[in-house]
Amino acid sequence: MDELHLHERYMRRCFDLARLGGGKVSPNPMVGAVLVGQDRILGEGYHRQYGEAHAEVQAVAAVPPSLRPLIPRSTLYISLEPCCVYGRTPPCTQMILREGIPRVVISTLDTSPEVNGKSVALLREQGVEVISGILEREGRELFAPRDRFARLQRPYITLKFARTEEGFLAPLPLARQPISSAAAQRLVHRWRGEHDSILIGYRTALTDDPLLTNRFFPGGRSPLRIVLDPELQLPAKLRVFQADDVPTWIVYESATAKPPEEKRPGLVYFRSAPGMQGVLDLLGELRNQKVSSLLVEGGAAVIRRFLEADLWDEARVLVGSAHFARGLPAPAIPSHPAAEYAFGADRILRYRHPAFER
Repeated sequence: MDELHLHERYMRRCFDLARLGGGKVSPNPMVGAVLVGQDRILGEGYHRQYGEAHAEVQAVAAVPPSLRPLIPRSTLYISLEPCCVYGRTPPCTQMILREGIPRVVISTLDTSPEVNGKSVALLREQGVEVISGILEREGRELFAPRDRFARLQRPYITLKFARTEEGFLAPLPLARQPISSAAAQRLVHRWRGEHDSILIGYRTALTDDPLLTNRFFPGGRSPLRIVLDPELQLPAKLRVFQADDVPTWIVYESATAKPPEEKRPGLVYFRSAPGMQGVLDLLGELRNQKVSSLLVEGGAAVIRRFLEADLWDEARVLVGSAHFARGLPAPAIPSHPAAEYAFGADRILRYRHPAFER
């Protein structure tokens, strides 16, 4: 196997490890690391939890005592440029130099303003060989949530909806009617657990009465629930007002609307400006609260609002087998699917914002 293919093989292992931290490490990035010596894996690790040791430290710590003499002749593969600043943990560059690791292979640079190539420069200045750009596109996609949070000062935004083959989002007259299969609906719960927050509009809350929790994956977290209720008209019996252990924001616009005096645990009323400025206010507050990813589940008007403002990074569209004689047209994503695959009786289309191509 030539060197490039060897690099790609170990980098894919880094990606697999990194994804194990999904939903647990934000606003930090998901990162995986593999330490290789004498054509074997000496240790591997990933960033498991926000505030805990980074992937590189986990990988070196996993090396058994009998193999530690190989570390000064090893190669450290990392899905992302290592950090060079003090945060909740010491800089990983410091650990690399202390352990005498002579070669580091990374997929992509950390575009956070405090890093952005500085670690690569530091390691090279200290005599460490650094190879970058291995499976860079995949690495950038894995890092994208952190990039948007650190560089654009907003959460990573995923749009999600289900539509029929004919392009309908819901039947007319409006009614709660599933479009995708039960298996696909379970997959959506996994997507929820991967995001810090989830958002729906007034009409979706009223028509579908969703709970917006992650109920099908034991141990998986439920995201912060956000409901747009401009006039505070949603009835308190709706399920989104239940589950006191799940933080919930009700976002309203009206100056005359009054939140209820009785405050339920975890329920916050957030007043924003009308229209698109209100969405920007909300994204800013999410950034302040270190909420680094947002799943927008609908409805159609809300998703179109994000599309028209070009506030989206990814879209996941479930194409189900339901058929409606008349229906509400689904939003049009201004891009071609980056991936399409079958999921049981359904299809899943995944879109990337055109910025990913640049």
